[in-house]
Amino acid sequence: MASPVTTPSVSSQNSADERREWIRIDDRVLMEYRVLTETGAGTPVEATSTTPEMISAAVTKPTADLLARTGESLIGSPVLPWIMKVDYLLEVILNSLATCQPSSVTLARPTDVNLSGGGVGFVSPQDFTAGDQLAIKLILPPFVLIQVLAKVIRSVPEESGKGFAIATEFVDLKADDQEHLIRHILHTQAERLRARRASPL
Repeated sequence: MASPVTTPSVSSQNSADERREWIRIDDRVLMEYRVLTETGAGTPVEATSTTPEMISAAVTKPTADLLARTGESLIGSPVLPWIMKVDYLLEVILNSLATCQPSSVTLARPTDVNLSGGGVGFVSPQDFTAGDQLAIKLILPPFVLIQVLAKVIRSVPEESGKGFAIATEFVDLKADDQEHLIRHILHTQAERLRARRASPL
């Protein structure tokens, strides 16, 4: 005799969704953030000029992530040389712009983050106050752009003295973007678990 099918109650479904929202991973993604002023304008945190190394890292990371996710299927594909050509041309254009007008080129940079569906933690050269608002841009692999407003929860000096550990909470994250974040987190966790199981002791 088949066992009866039970439908989860709304409250248990909501608690499951909330648990998914707070699953966290340490990751490296392309990220850019700006401090929002009282007028609503965003000012970049780091005033350093964009270097060719930064441009190369920003351009090549999405392609490297795509290759890591697709494996052999893309490596043998005739599409790959075209992707590489686009990356090369984009890098040339951005380097030219950075040379002619340095202030015109601001890029998301590969950044070590602690990521969840409810917020992001990272190390910043600048100290923030709890309640400060940041406009954050994340690029998840391979090419998923997420733009979100976040509120600083805490800012703690790093033991090394090289910046501040910033914890934020997303304020206006769209449901679709949150789903992209959670899927990325779960996918990354599954890949890491498979890699650990496959590696010899």
